[in-house]
Amino acid sequence: MTRSTQCFLISALAALSLAPSCSAQAQPAKRPMTFEDMMNMKRLGETAVSPDGKWLAYSVTTVDLAQNTKTAELWLQAIAGGEPFKLAVAQPGDSNPEFAPDSKHILFVSGRENGQQIWLADFDPATGATSNAKKLTNISTEAGSPKWSPDAKSIVFTSAVYPDCVPITDGDFATGDTCDKQKDAALAASKVKAQIFTALLYRHWNHFTGEKRSHLFLLDVASGAIRDLTPGDPHDVPPFSLSDSSCGCDFSPDSKELAFTENPDPVPAISVSAQIYTLDLTSPAAKPVKISTSAGGNFNPAYSPDGKYIAWRSQARAGYESDKFRLWLYNRAKRAGEDMLPKFDNWVDEWAWLRNSRGLYFTSANHGEEGVYLLGVHALDGPSLIATSGEFSDIRTIPVKLDRPTIEPPEGILASMMNVDQPPEVVAIDINDTTHPAEEQPEITQTDSMIFPITHLNDSLLAQLDLPAQPCLAICAPGDPNARKSAGDGRQRMESFWFTAKDGTKVEGFLIRPPGFDAAKKYPVKFLIHGGPEGDWGDAWSYRWNAELFAANGYVVIMINPRGSTGYGQAFVDGVNGDWGGKPFTDLMTGLDYAEEHYPFIDKTRECALGASYGGYMANWVLGHTDRFKCIVSHDGMFNAESAFGTTEEDWFNIWEFKGHPWDYYGKPDSENPFRKWSPSLSAKSFKTPTLVVHGQLDYRLDVSEGFQLFDTLQLLGVPSKMLYFPDEGHWVLKPQNSQLWYKTVNDWVDQWTKK
Repeated sequence: MTRSTQCFLISALAALSLAPSCSAQAQPAKRPMTFEDMMNMKRLGETAVSPDGKWLAYSVTTVDLAQNTKTAELWLQAIAGGEPFKLAVAQPGDSNPEFAPDSKHILFVSGRENGQQIWLADFDPATGATSNAKKLTNISTEAGSPKWSPDAKSIVFTSAVYPDCVPITDGDFATGDTCDKQKDAALAASKVKAQIFTALLYRHWNHFTGEKRSHLFLLDVASGAIRDLTPGDPHDVPPFSLSDSSCGCDFSPDSKELAFTENPDPVPAISVSAQIYTLDLTSPAAKPVKISTSAGGNFNPAYSPDGKYIAWRSQARAGYESDKFRLWLYNRAKRAGEDMLPKFDNWVDEWAWLRNSRGLYFTSANHGEEGVYLLGVHALDGPSLIATSGEFSDIRTIPVKLDRPTIEPPEGILASMMNVDQPPEVVAIDINDTTHPAEEQPEITQTDSMIFPITHLNDSLLAQLDLPAQPCLAICAPGDPNARKSAGDGRQRMESFWFTAKDGTKVEGFLIRPPGFDAAKKYPVKFLIHGGPEGDWGDAWSYRWNAELFAANGYVVIMINPRGSTGYGQAFVDGVNGDWGGKPFTDLMTGLDYAEEHYPFIDKTRECALGASYGGYMANWVLGHTDRFKCIVSHDGMFNAESAFGTTEEDWFNIWEFKGHPWDYYGKPDSENPFRKWSPSLSAKSFKTPTLVVHGQLDYRLDVSEGFQLFDTLQLLGVPSKMLYFPDEGHWVLKPQNSQLWYKTVNDWVDQWTKK
C-alpha cells in the first residue's frame, strides 16, 4: 500500500516542543493492552485554531471507570511548541471553543448557569491567558454549536425550540422564550407521560424527538439581542447528523449572508434530501433562498475567503444516504454550481478552503485510509494526495507555514490523525515539493509530505503497550533510525491483503497479529464484520470495536471490506444494495479462505465471527449459512427483515436497501422478495453455532425486538446461546462500565469456544 512519506522531525517549529524524542536505546518490556488501559487514554474532542495561527484550543475527555463518568475539559497549546495548559476560565464539562476573528476573545459552551449557554472570555494572544468570562446567552432552551461571524459582531448558534411558539426576535426575546419555558415546565410537571404521534420519525437513534425542533439563532455580541433565523420552521436546522455537531452553516466573508442546511421534505423518515439555503442577514424580513439543485443530500456549506464561491458535499440520488458525496462548487455571481471532482470515484468527507481561495483541502477514504488531498478551484489535472497513512479529519489551515516557507501553498495545515494503534492526536502536515503519480489512484498525483505531532495526549501510556502496529509517537531527532518515514520503516503495521472475489472483483482485507507474536505457533481468529453496510475497516482507532484490544489476549484479528464498503469506488459501495446476503457474504468467506491459505499461523479450526449493526445482520446470516465458525457474536443485528422494517425510524434506509416496502412483494415467491430472501430468520433450521446476542433497549435503528427474536429462536432450537441486554444503551455501548461488561462478556464468549 502506497503511503505518503512521513517523518516526525525536529524543525524550526518542532524544536520548541518539550516532548521527548524517540531513541534507539533499549526500551522497557511492553505489555498487551487491557480494557483499563483503553479507558485511561485521553480522548481528543473538538479543536479550534486562533486566526493568527499561534494557538490551538481543544477538548480532552477523560474516563473515570470507577465513577462510570466521562469528563471533558478545554486545553490550550501554542502551536509553535510548549506545554499544554487548561483554559483558565473554563470548567469541567465545557465544550466547543471558538476563537474570535481578532484572536483576542474566545467563546465556549458551558452548563454552569441555566443549562448549556454560550460564554465569552478575553484572550491574550501573546500568553494564552484568559479572563473576564461572561455569559452571552440566557435562553431557556439552551444554546450550542456557536460560530463567529467574520466581522466578530455576531454569533450564530443552535437551540431546540417549539415551532408553534411566538418566534424570538431582536425586539422581543421574552415572549417567545417564555412560551418555550412554559411548555417545557408543563411537560416536566405532567404526571401523564404518554405521547401522541401524528407523523413518522417520532423517535430517532436513541431518543423520542418530541415537539421541539433545532433552529438557528443570531446573537448580536454588543447588545445581546437574539433573533430566530428559522422562525416557525417545523424541520430541524441543521438536520440530525451522527458525525457532525456543528451548526451546518457558514457566514459569508462580509458577514451579511448565512448559508445553512435543511431537509424541507414533509416526511423526513423517508428522505435524506437536505438542501442548501442562503439568508440575507441584513434584513429581518428576508426569507431563505434555496441554491442547491440535486435531489440527494447536500451538507455543510462553506464560503471561499474571497466570497466568490460556496462549497458543500452533495449527493445526486434521492433516498440513498450512501450515494457518492461529491464536492460541489457554487459560483455566487453566476448562481450555478458544478461537481469539482467529476472523475473522482470516492467520497469527499470534509474540506477546508485555502486562504487565498484558489483551492481546497479535502479528506477522502481510499483502501482503508482517510487521506488529505489538495484541489485547485480551476484545476485541470485533478487532486493531489498530500497525506495518508492513517485517518485524517478536522483539517484546518493557519496563516503561517510551519516549515520550509518557500514551498507552496503558503499556509500550514493542522488535522486530527489516528491509526489503528493510536488514538487521535493533532498533527501538522508539511507539504514536500516532490510530486509523482499515486499508484493506488492513477487519476490523481501524490505529493509527499512530512507529519509531526502537535499534541501528545497518550504518549507515556502507549509507550508501555505492546501494540503490534505501534509507531514512534514522540518527535524524533533528525537522523534517528526510529523516525517514521514510510510504510517500509520496519514498523509492523496492520497488514493489508488483496484477494479475488468469486465474480472477479478485487477485495481488500486486513490482519493484525497478537502481541508477542511467534510465527511457529497457531493462533485462534477473531473475524470482525463492519457495520453500515456502507462503512469500512481501516487504519483507524476505535473505543467500541478496538482491533488492538481484540488481538491483545492472543488472537489474530481479520477484517474484510466486502461489497458495500467505502473507499473502493461508488460501484463497489452500491454492490450491497438489494444483495445483503449475496456478494458481501461470499466476499467475506472468500477473504477468510485466502487468509487461512496464506497465513500459516492461523488455526482455522478456532475462529469466531463478530459483527454489529449490519455486521450483526451478517453474523446472523453466517449463522444460517455456514458452520465454519466455533462461535458468533451478534450485536444489534437485523434478524427478521420484515419486522425490522416496521420498527426502525429511518425508513429511507430499508426502502433503498431492500428495493421497496414489504407489501410491494406480497404474493410473490420468497426468491423475488428481498425482505424474505435476505432475512436470517428464514434460515433458523440451520442454526448450530454457539451465539452471543447483544442488544440495547434504546436502539431505535434496529429495535431490541430483533435481538429478542434471535435469542428466543436460539434457545428454542437448543443452540448454545447467551444474551447481553443493556436497558440504558442505544445502538452503541457508551457508558464506561457497560463497555467494560461488553468487552468482558464478548471476549469470555470467544475464549469459551476457541480456547478449549
